[in-house]
Amino acid sequence: MTHTLNEQDEMALKLQNSPPKKLFLSYLIPSLFGMILMASNILIDGIFVSHGVGEDALAGVNIATPIFSILLAVSLWIGMGGATLYSIALGENKIKQAQKIFTQSVILTVSIVGILIIIGFWKLKEIAYLFGASATTYPHVRDYLFVILAFGLVYVLENILSIYIRNDGNPKLAMVGLAVSAILNVILNYIFIFIMNWGVSGAAYATGIATVVGLLVLMLHFLQKSNHLKWNFSKVSFKQMGEILKIGLPSYVVEMSFALIVVAYNITFLRFAGDVGVTAFAVINYLHAVFLMIFIAVGSALQPIVSFHYGAQLYDRLKVFLRLAIITATIIGVGLLIVGYFSKSLILLLFGVEAGPVADFTKTGINYYFIGYVFLGFNLVIAEYFQAIKKIRLSTIIVLCRSIIIFMPLLFLLPYFGSATWIWLAFPIAEGLTTLGLVVLFFKSDKLKIHE
Repeated sequence: MTHTLNEQDEMALKLQNSPPKKLFLSYLIPSLFGMILMASNILIDGIFVSHGVGEDALAGVNIATPIFSILLAVSLWIGMGGATLYSIALGENKIKQAQKIFTQSVILTVSIVGILIIIGFWKLKEIAYLFGASATTYPHVRDYLFVILAFGLVYVLENILSIYIRNDGNPKLAMVGLAVSAILNVILNYIFIFIMNWGVSGAAYATGIATVVGLLVLMLHFLQKSNHLKWNFSKVSFKQMGEILKIGLPSYVVEMSFALIVVAYNITFLRFAGDVGVTAFAVINYLHAVFLMIFIAVGSALQPIVSFHYGAQLYDRLKVFLRLAIITATIIGVGLLIVGYFSKSLILLLFGVEAGPVADFTKTGINYYFIGYVFLGFNLVIAEYFQAIKKIRLSTIIVLCRSIIIFMPLLFLLPYFGSATWIWLAFPIAEGLTTLGLVVLFFKSDKLKIHE
């Protein structure tokens, strides 16, 4: 039997009664633009640094980018975990409970990120070399890391607030906040790098200041009387915080594994292809950071809809939303593969990479690496779906298989069986095998039911 809300409000009526395709698109489009704009901050830094400072600086900033992944991992961990519980509570018409979940999420964020920032400043040099810095790239890595850490808490709060605003029925404002950050980042990058000659520190300051302004834009949501997103400091619940962390674990693993993958790729390329390999990977990794966020955006659009329907026991519509998300992610993946294959020269031009060993190795990398996008979207959407209905174990297993269990052995074994170019194949093979495993399980296992 369908769960009926005692107090029908505008957001609940929209989620319950809108045609599935129209509802999904109303969340997908702002989510896509918002995530692309957020990821573009990193891409913009790379483009400006490559043209305004040089290839060594580009490699240095790329080596430092795992700090973004770590901060984003925390924001997705707490944000997606809390927002899933938040939307389920709204679906059950437990408004006060939803507000308490939001408040607990912010408290948890400040606590965890604050500790990480202190450790980051304390062990800055060790972290830089752990990420894959060399004597040549360390000065650039150090300068970039220091500034990003200084703005770390603001960056995470902006991400979490955008997730909650999306779950509170206002995906457009979430997009606008991230859009303001991205546009301001471009302007400040130009000023700080080309006019003020601040080097990689200028790129980092541009991102940090733009993020502050974006957060201020998102705060406008609290001025709207119709929103549910309000503070509730009634009682700190460690049990509830634990539930937030448990539900958000797959999102954390997705982004944290990206940081580990970047570090592992940098170390492997440095060993088997030298600085040429590291610089070539820097170009592709900047693009990958944006592409990964596109696929996460599809899952982020799916999550509030699915969690609300799951809480309201509207199970009949869940399959439709899952199918729409899978189709969307697959189309995006195939599109990226085609764009990469036919636009290699444009990509190199974008990053100011001229003809030579780096250009040749990057082109080969695009041909191999981009195959993985055909499978990546499917894997992430399925993982996000199970997370949204609190099937955390299944979601976590999917994420770990594609990013750690299958990928890491491939990364370290492939160059021994072939040449350094085989390193690029670790990503597509790992994603492809994960997809194959999921398809087999869907046909043979009753554990993949759409609801409990």
